[in-house]
Order: sequence, then C-alpha cells, then structure tokens
Amino acid sequence: MAGIPSTLNYIDMNATPSGSPPLIPYPDWASNVAGDCANGLSTVYRIKADKCDRLWVLDTGTVGIGNTTQQLCPYALNIFDLKTNRKLRRYELRPEDTNPNTFIANIAIDMGRSCEDTFAYMSDELGYGLIAYSFEQNKSWRFAHSFFFPDPLRGDFNVAGLNFQWGEEGIFGMSLSPIQADGFRTMYFSPLASHREFMVSTKVLRDEAGVEESFHQFQYLKERGPNAHTTSRVMSESGLQLFNLIDQNAVGCWHSSLPYSPEYHGIVDRDDVELVFPADVKIDEEENVWVISDRMPVFLIAELDYSDVNFRIFSAPLSTLVSGTVCDVQPSFPRAGAVQPKFGENDLATFPGTTLVPTGYTQPISYTPSSYAPTTAPVTKYASPAYQSPASPVYTTQQFPTTAKAYHFNKYHGVEYQTHGNGHGNYHHGGHDHGHHGGQHYWNGAANRKQDSWKQYFY
Repeated sequence: MAGIPSTLNYIDMNATPSGSPPLIPYPDWASNVAGDCANGLSTVYRIKADKCDRLWVLDTGTVGIGNTTQQLCPYALNIFDLKTNRKLRRYELRPEDTNPNTFIANIAIDMGRSCEDTFAYMSDELGYGLIAYSFEQNKSWRFAHSFFFPDPLRGDFNVAGLNFQWGEEGIFGMSLSPIQADGFRTMYFSPLASHREFMVSTKVLRDEAGVEESFHQFQYLKERGPNAHTTSRVMSESGLQLFNLIDQNAVGCWHSSLPYSPEYHGIVDRDDVELVFPADVKIDEEENVWVISDRMPVFLIAELDYSDVNFRIFSAPLSTLVSGTVCDVQPSFPRAGAVQPKFGENDLATFPGTTLVPTGYTQPISYTPSSYAPTTAPVTKYASPAYQSPASPVYTTQQFPTTAKAYHFNKYHGVEYQTHGNGHGNYHHGGHDHGHHGGQHYWNGAANRKQDSWKQYFY
C-alpha cells in the first residue's frame, strides 16, 4: 500500500519498549521494495511458519487500495529460512491459477512425511478458487467449487457499530486438522460472507490429476450460528479449532471430536474495544495462542482515531483460553478424527454429528467435555491481587483464571489512557454511531488497571 515503507516486519521480543514498538523490516530493507518482483515484496497479506523453520509469505504483488490498486507483480509465494533469514524460494503463480477477479486472502501449510513433502493451499477470495502448491514438485494447480462462493444471505456485517455489506467475499479462512488415520489431514474452510463451515481431505487437494473429478469430495457442515463471519482459523495438534468472530469482537472455539453445531461452539474471549476485528489467530509450537486485532473495517469504511490504540497483539496459553468452555475436551484416544460431514441432503437441522472412528478401532470413541455451556468464559476466579472492576461499562464482568498474566507495554506505565476523548471517536456509517465520549477512562493510571482474563498484552 502506498506510504508503507516495508510490508513485512517483525518485533524484537527481547526488547521491552514502552509505547508502540519499532517495526523492523524482514528480512531487510532491500527485500521490501514494492515492484521489485524478483527480489522484493510488494504487499504481504498472510504469513505462516512451519515446523521446518520456514516462513511462507504470500505476496499479492499489488500496491494501493480500492480504485487505486495496481498489480505491479504476479502473486507469489516467498519461502524464507528463519534460521538464516535467507530466501529459499520464490514461486510465481501460473496464469491458470488466477483470473481477472483474483484476490488471494490466505494460506494454509500442510506438512507430510518430510520438509520436502509440504503443500501450501491458497484461498482466492474474489476469484472463488483454491490453489494448491507442492514444494517438492515446485508446481501449483487450481480447484473450482461452488462451496468457494459467498452465501447471498450472509453478506451483511456489523462490526464496531458499523453496518456494511461484503457480499462478494468468498473462500477465506482455512485450518488443517492433525494427520488422520489415512495419513492425510482435513482442511476446514468457509467463505467470508457465510456462516457455514466446509471440509475436504488433503488427499484430494494433493492430487493434481483429480482436480476435475473432486466435486463430491468436498463436504459441508452446519452453520455456526448468527453473527458468525470469520476470516481466520487455526487447529491445534489435538484437534481444537480457534477462529475469529469479527461481528462479535471475539475468538471462538470448537473441538473437532464434537458435532459441528452452535451448541458445541464456545467463546474463549470477547472484548468490544481491544478485539475489534481480531484479524488473525495462530497457535505456536508451545501451544500459545496469538491474536492480532486491527480495527480494519473502521479504517476502510470510517476513519481511525490515530490518538487511540488501534493495533494490538495478544498471547495466552491455549489451555487457559479453553478452560471451562465446551471446547475443553479430553479424548479417549488421540487424533480421533473429525465430525461426520453430510453432502447433498436437504434437512441441515437434522445433522447428527457422529464422529469418524480411526482405522483399527471398532468401538465408538467417547469424549468427556468438562462443560456444555458454549458461551461461558473461564470460571476459575482470579485470586491475587483482588480483581478490580474496570471503569468502562463495555467490558464484560466475567471471572478470571488463576494463571492470568498481563504484560502491557504501550499504556500501562503509570500513564492515564483516555478513549476517543478528543472528538475523533465517533464513527458514522449507515446510521450507526460508535464512540466513547467525554474523556471516559478505561484505566486511570497504574492504580486502576483492567485485569485481563487471559491475555498477555504485548503491544
């Protein structure tokens, strides 16, 4: 985007800055020159790190936004060695992989038996396709399917008090299950303008020869429920999926051993200020969850208040987040397989939610969730210091786990933080008004800090 000096950056976590931390170009300044197709990055939209210490970087090749967008370079995957910070490979997508409407929104990385046996899957949000890339073959191919299209009934959005329509948004978020009994993973995905989840085996996606014959291999599940648009999802090695809920300023959860229906979906955190548009959700190798929020719809449709904090990074242990929710599942056997999909039937409400049994097991697998209250937050009370009620009424009065931590680098250094108190905080769009007025304090210096339920608040 014009005016952005470097599109791919990192933060030095060994430093302890106050205020906004400096962004450091990755791997260097020379690699962040827009329009230098062979050597540089123009606009990085999504990144993924794998277990072979490689960073997969999806570069759209564009600059600008909306009517000012220019396609300076082809879409490309750039793969870096995180140990040496050197580029291992750059792969330009073939002309056949894209179409005039293409906007590739996300990538998922599927590792098999070795580092060479790795596939990347890229979702073409506006061109309504799915592109598979084999690292070993250095080759890509494209899938087409009606499940990649938006739902015409789910194009209305409400985020941060703004009502808007993103009715053209197709396949976006993807997550991959652990390796199943057949040696392949299950990919879960959904269009952005949809409340429904879909799935397909990576056995299908890895097979270029089956592109034309794969239609019935894609399956659909139930809807998540109302206000359930999502752009990002990730699944742990135990089969627990986290996903952002952009209409709810929340992060949701579902365990793949359970039926895919709203009563088995939980909320691990909701925050009507700090989690406005939780754009991306990731789980690292130590099972820590990372969430970045950026208020994107406010930037696109209204106007950001640049005196406020608009971009935040959060982290927390996965076990802390799901404790006490319906997603807190202990399977009797590891990697028990995903819920049984259905395809081509009429009555979606009768979905039974039976589980697939791994090869070699003849008895049904039983699970013992600790709770069946899908919308409850963690219930263990915050012990010490005593919980202080936040000054702002927008925060929910949930209870807090004993393991909660909060590292606040950008506003908790004994300084007073005011929200939208300078007249810039009212966002007007479509008859909706969103703002916090009159110098109201969320936190009044160091003496009245919000006790976050789970978040290590880095920036």
